[in-house]
Amino acid sequence: MTSPNTSTDKRGIEILHDPSLNKSTAFSEAERQSLGLVGLVPDTTESEDIQLRRVLQQLGHKNTDLDRYIYLVNLLDHNETLFYRTIMSDPARFLPIVYDPTIGEACLKFGHIFRGPRGMYLSITRRGKVKEVLRNWPVKDVRFICVTDGGRILGLGDLGANGMGIPIGKLQLYTAAAGVPPQGLLPMYLDAGTNNEQYLNDPLYLGLRQPRPSTDDLYSFVDEFMEAVQEVFPHCCVHFEDWTGVDAVHLLERYRDQYCVYNDDVQGTAGITLAGMINATKLKGSQLNDEKYLFLGAGSAGIGLANLLCSALVDQGLTLEEAQSRVHMFDVNGLLESTRTDLVDFQKPYAHPHAPTKDFVAAIESIKPTTIIGVSTIGGAFTQQVVEAMARINDRPVILALSNPTEHAECTAEQAYRWSKGKAIYAAGVPFPPVSLNGETFLPGQANNFYIFPAVGMAIYATKAKRVSDEMFIEAAKAVADQVPEDLLKQGLLYPPQSNILETEIVTAARVAKLVFDTGLARVECPDDMDAFIRSHVYQPEYKRLI
Repeated sequence: MTSPNTSTDKRGIEILHDPSLNKSTAFSEAERQSLGLVGLVPDTTESEDIQLRRVLQQLGHKNTDLDRYIYLVNLLDHNETLFYRTIMSDPARFLPIVYDPTIGEACLKFGHIFRGPRGMYLSITRRGKVKEVLRNWPVKDVRFICVTDGGRILGLGDLGANGMGIPIGKLQLYTAAAGVPPQGLLPMYLDAGTNNEQYLNDPLYLGLRQPRPSTDDLYSFVDEFMEAVQEVFPHCCVHFEDWTGVDAVHLLERYRDQYCVYNDDVQGTAGITLAGMINATKLKGSQLNDEKYLFLGAGSAGIGLANLLCSALVDQGLTLEEAQSRVHMFDVNGLLESTRTDLVDFQKPYAHPHAPTKDFVAAIESIKPTTIIGVSTIGGAFTQQVVEAMARINDRPVILALSNPTEHAECTAEQAYRWSKGKAIYAAGVPFPPVSLNGETFLPGQANNFYIFPAVGMAIYATKAKRVSDEMFIEAAKAVADQVPEDLLKQGLLYPPQSNILETEIVTAARVAKLVFDTGLARVECPDDMDAFIRSHVYQPEYKRLI
């Protein structure tokens, strides 16, 4: 393939300091001569393959995944193309390093492993001047902003500025998993303080040293941010990530009909879990509307999933009330039922008449769910008694332990299969190895949002969608589910292999893009060939000719 051209006014050391232009040892002789690079790089021209070989060798000398994460972030800061060439060369190996589960440890230590700024840090002290701050970003056609306030990072809680590792990592997945060009991606931390005393007293903490404001104060700041984005980056989609549960749900409802915006914890988590549920019914020979669901956790992820699941059930012919009646939820205060007085507005549709109970096993015995979904962030919450109860009342109990990082998973794959005597259909939010039991090998899937949100992102990017709908995530879930090979599905794998994730997401993005056009949300002309249309937008990690 012929390398694409790009033009630049930069010369010499300026080029080497620009990670989007730097090729390190891969500049041609003509480029060295023309761009003033002679003597500034070794006097040899290496291929990307040779450079990749060196990167892999250097990574092999690192002792931990956190060390590999730090190395790869440093590589991204110096050579963007080589970074993505590395990640995309073996996604099954590298995605768990640049994102989950390694990202959890990286966030906990963010201020201590910090090398240099990436993305934007927008402080509430800049209120009234948000537009001016956004204009400091050098790229003018920003297409996605992934923004967090650090309020609830993974299952780790309020990490404040340390949560900036999440939007950085999420946007890397847009490119690595779905080919969205990296130039238009902007990670952002909205700094409104933190209530984490450990960080407030840490001399290396990078955020405001003040407690979080009132909800009204925070939302007025986010209002200004959202309005400023529309003016400064008019084709931008805002991706909310890792806000507290109540804020996640309320901010999505506040903006979804007005702006191009979505929340990955609400809709992305729901989409990937729905994909697993669809494939679980294929294994059982049932339909979604034959199942009964019990959630452990009733925050933004659980409610988002329940709402999307109910939308999918309505598509299968149920009324909304019938769909909601099949979904039950259990939180730190017990089963959501109609006498509870401590529920927030978005939980109430799932509070059904039932005797109060704080015993999850008792709730299973009473409700008799076919599927339990863990979004509790409580490691080990699916105990042996829980799994055995599910196995007693179901021939094929579906057990989805979605909390992350790894130590927060409600149960491991090995526990689910062993305690259910091999009956369980299982997936987790983090990767687990295959499990051998009684002569059978079970393949636990990873219900990771990176199957969903990058593909939806690519569809939004290619179509310049005006809004983001729940239907896009339902369609993405169906597309992902359809791409699991039959032989692997029979071994219990609910999601496609990660080794081919780019192709999986291109196919998914094409189906979502078709929906965008069909629903009138696109701002570009509908193509004749949707697959070719998506592929024409896919980023390739190849050096551009600079002359």
